[in-house]
Amino acid sequence: MSTDMSKGSAAVTLADSDFAVDRKTHDVRSAALDYWSRVRAGDLGALPAIFGMVALVVLFTALRPDTFLSERNIANLSTQALQVTVLAMGLVFVLLLGEIDLSAGVASGVSAAVMAKLIVQADQPWYVAVIAAIAVGIVIGAVIGWLVAVVRIPSFVVTLALFLGLQGITLRLIGEGGTVPVRDEVIVALANKNMPVWLGWVMAGVCAVVYAALQLRRWQQQRARGLASRPLELVVAQAAVVAAALLFGTYVLSQDRAPSPAITLAGIPWGVPLVGVLLIVCTFVLGRTAYGRHIYAVGGNAEAARRAGINVVRIRMSVFMICSGMAAVSGILAASRLNSVTPDAGAGNTLLLGVGAAVIGGTSLFGGRGKARDAVLGGLVVSIIANGLGLLGAKAYANWLITGSVLLLAASIDALARRRRATTGR
Repeated sequence: MSTDMSKGSAAVTLADSDFAVDRKTHDVRSAALDYWSRVRAGDLGALPAIFGMVALVVLFTALRPDTFLSERNIANLSTQALQVTVLAMGLVFVLLLGEIDLSAGVASGVSAAVMAKLIVQADQPWYVAVIAAIAVGIVIGAVIGWLVAVVRIPSFVVTLALFLGLQGITLRLIGEGGTVPVRDEVIVALANKNMPVWLGWVMAGVCAVVYAALQLRRWQQQRARGLASRPLELVVAQAAVVAAALLFGTYVLSQDRAPSPAITLAGIPWGVPLVGVLLIVCTFVLGRTAYGRHIYAVGGNAEAARRAGINVVRIRMSVFMICSGMAAVSGILAASRLNSVTPDAGAGNTLLLGVGAAVIGGTSLFGGRGKARDAVLGGLVVSIIANGLGLLGAKAYANWLITGSVLLLAASIDALARRRRATTGR
């Protein structure tokens, strides 16, 4: 009897010290306790951004109850967040390696200038101009990646040099004091037109069903293989929350928000589903592909990743190419919203807001931690601050002070969480 017990005890000890965690079955209580232990250990994820966004919404709603949560302002907020969200999404890839791209903002300006010139002066169709603009962004990223990964120049120095140089290219393309108008209907529609209401409802419903199906399929596969999985109740609850958010957002944006009863203005802005598609693609790449796992590995420990057989040079080059390619899309959205491209396109605070959005959303400045969703959450926080202060009639300096303070707070939380993780060994 004692022999059997000792064997059982040894088996349990071996299992616990081996791969028992990968096969552990959670109920709701144990899953909640496990999550709380990870939070206490410094794995905060997107919690600070979510709490911050909720606090800002409550604050601005209390100060401007008639305007902040109105259908018109929510639609404006969604379009205001497009540019910074897409730019931050690209910067997440670079930040995951612990690198920085100071030229992403002006790269978006160069790409937008190329698109505008091709449409206006070369009389090219919109899709040719868009492809060319994105290609320009990818080429810029390839140059940066080669200098950083192969020549081994620090990314700060390389991208700072391009931050200055690319502004000269934009100025040369457009001309000092000039402006290239963007009048193509497809490009302008991205930030200024809305999809039909029925199409918005169809897309929201399809997205909700597909998301729920994927989550349930993943849970079923984990159970079938004997791997650790969340309780079914939590999987269903998460799918229900996502579906409720999609349907509620669609309902709000489907309301007529025209200032005059003589016209109708309703529907989801075309740029919103574009950001949604980019979010899905980036999330899949980072979370469901070997390439995404290699990015996290290089960001966590580049030397260990190299010894494990990962091509670190290729990973470093590729993330800068992705970042500049996404910056080009961001520039296209900015040109759509402004209906023009100016010599200072992408300069000024564009990069700062992009980096701020990624960090505020939860991406670590030290590399190895972050998700594509961080860009969306952080972009919303940054846009809510600007939008809410605009409704309050606050001075421009207040916007800068508050946004800078939020960024500093997010960076401080990241640093403290990293120290906490090092202390607890997570």
